[in-house]
Amino acid sequence: MNYERGFILHNSSFIISPVRILHLLHQFLPEYVGGTELYTQTLAAALQPHHSNAIFYRLSQAGTGLSQREEADGLRVWSAWDGLVTPSSRFRATFRDPAIHHAFAQVLDTFQPDLLHVQHLMGLPASLLTLLRQRDIPYLITLHDYWWLCANAQLLTNYDETVCDGPNWWLNCGRCAIARAGRGDSRLLGAGIAPLLAYREKLLRPQLHHARALIAPTRFVQTIYTQLGLTPEQMTVIPHGIELPVSSEQLPVTSNQSPSALSTQHSALRLCYIGGIAPQKGVHVLIEAVNGLPAGVELLIGGDMEALPEYAAVLRIQATHPGIRFLGRLSRDQVWDTLRQSDLLVVPTLWYETASLIVQEAFAVGTPVVASRIGVMPERIRDGIDGRLFEVGNAAALRSLLHSFIKHPDLLHQLRQGIQPVFTITQHVTQVERLYDEVIR
Repeated sequence: MNYERGFILHNSSFIISPVRILHLLHQFLPEYVGGTELYTQTLAAALQPHHSNAIFYRLSQAGTGLSQREEADGLRVWSAWDGLVTPSSRFRATFRDPAIHHAFAQVLDTFQPDLLHVQHLMGLPASLLTLLRQRDIPYLITLHDYWWLCANAQLLTNYDETVCDGPNWWLNCGRCAIARAGRGDSRLLGAGIAPLLAYREKLLRPQLHHARALIAPTRFVQTIYTQLGLTPEQMTVIPHGIELPVSSEQLPVTSNQSPSALSTQHSALRLCYIGGIAPQKGVHVLIEAVNGLPAGVELLIGGDMEALPEYAAVLRIQATHPGIRFLGRLSRDQVWDTLRQSDLLVVPTLWYETASLIVQEAFAVGTPVVASRIGVMPERIRDGIDGRLFEVGNAAALRSLLHSFIKHPDLLHQLRQGIQPVFTITQHVTQVERLYDEVIR
């Protein structure tokens, strides 16, 4: 059967004909491994059997150029570079980068997308989206973090590492930028850079409004962007979906198993942390809490220890408990195995996480979650039903909570029984495709 390019509605159901979708983001695999990168790879792979997908991202590399590779499933990946990416060059690129702009135009000429999905624009010129409008190519944006309205991307200040109430160019944004550049906490220098940050917002906010759709992965993200000036109607909440583990050994334990049966893998409480090794993730809070627990407790920490080596070195010195082990960067199979073999996943985040896929992955294998009571976590975790929440940044409160599981091991069994089926990548793709249809039509 021949279809025109686009999505066709028939009898209130979707008959989806092939379209060309270009995903745009700031960095990608294999050079960078993070939530946005993994999400983009998973989404593109899930769409690939029915549509032609391609990825364009910026590579940190000396010189200027454009390179193309093709993945095993036919996914085309373009990487463009214009020198090594530094914090200052990443910031400046938003305003102007002719080389990246030209490379992107070449990819548009070659791939001729029907739709562009902006995953992240950090380190890329805003002119790329202007070029799309000039060519009448519709685009939508997934709000993976708060970068569009906060140059720091995380609504977490650089000068005292506290959660920010939102952009205020003269009071905190300039001051935050100076601290990020390593110039200390200077309100005077911050006032000097504030006009540039105000211009940044003037440049980016229209790009949000010109998008055909905005995807918020959680209601919390929708709320934050609403508080920062967008209307709820501009955003569609589509939860991130995950790929379920394939191996039967990685499937969740059954809810009718007894606490003693669940603990046969190890003799004491086993905790795990899997994620970024960075201050805003609160790993130091978790280590401080575990340092005060009995010697039989284990804490497995999975994450890239080379991303921020100074912080990682501090964590190694801080970790005095004999049960703390740093696993380094984990493969997908190792992530599933670590989650399933742990009694609890701990997410001690200090900032407003936007989705936290690791929570869904823990639930997928039947592992309850203990997390900070901040941002999206109360939306993800039902306190006392499938996990527990504690006061953000409070190591003593976390230690007390973890100790309660040692004293009452049946609590783990109760939380496991409360875990519900997770939102899968298949369900996610179905909703994204419906939105693609609206955008194209």
